[in-house]
Amino acid sequence: MAERLVTFEQDGVIGTVTLRRPEKFNALDIPMLRALEAALDKAELAEGVRVVLISGEGKGFCAGGDVEAWAQLSAADFQVQWVRYGHRVFDRLARLRQPTIAVLSGHALGGGLELAAACDFRVAETQIKLGFPETSIGVVPGWSGTQRAVRRFGAQTVRRMAIGGEVLLANEALALGVVDRVVETGKALGEAKAWGEKIAERGPLATEAAKLMIGIAEGEEDAAATEALASGFIALTDDLKAGVGAFKARHKPGFSRS
Repeated sequence: MAERLVTFEQDGVIGTVTLRRPEKFNALDIPMLRALEAALDKAELAEGVRVVLISGEGKGFCAGGDVEAWAQLSAADFQVQWVRYGHRVFDRLARLRQPTIAVLSGHALGGGLELAAACDFRVAETQIKLGFPETSIGVVPGWSGTQRAVRRFGAQTVRRMAIGGEVLLANEALALGVVDRVVETGKALGEAKAWGEKIAERGPLATEAAKLMIGIAEGEEDAAATEALASGFIALTDDLKAGVGAFKARHKPGFSRS
């Protein structure tokens, strides 16, 4: 059942993760979050996938967190099971090794916009709406809407949505840098695939390294990213081969700084 809630499909160099709960406009509950995390693991490990698209089945990209799923939780469970687990899954998306594109063929509200913000790029259809409506029901954005979204879209834009209650149309979002491209209704998936194929023509290791370095500068990535970059460099050197060979042969290595 969980595998049907969020699916992963590969078409050449493009991988597509699709939320499949259209009757709820792809609203997220715990089973959906678990399925999303599993699909992202598949995407990262899929051989040959260089760009990952995140899309939603039906009329909505993602309506955010399912109110019915969290409204009955205790304060402690809301904090740990809902907010912290949601952060873990969204961080997993933000730190995926491949570049990611959110395919906004339907509205992205609340947690849905936070999900889109965790992607590297966003393609929106002209009819969609974006916003953070949480304060209208007495809660706050809890899956990085006041953190990652501020870093990526700017504090004032997030203030307008989260505090002022503004809902942005696609072209308004484009002008504010919330989305990167706007296309006609029904064209977002095709545009995202074409863009993804252009990205995939670039050096995959260089692209992944650039994503990591930008993440470090942005504050998205932490010290682990620096160690990953350094370790990847070291893994290509003759010194590593000499050191490992010497360890196996039980003699002193002859390093050459090459």
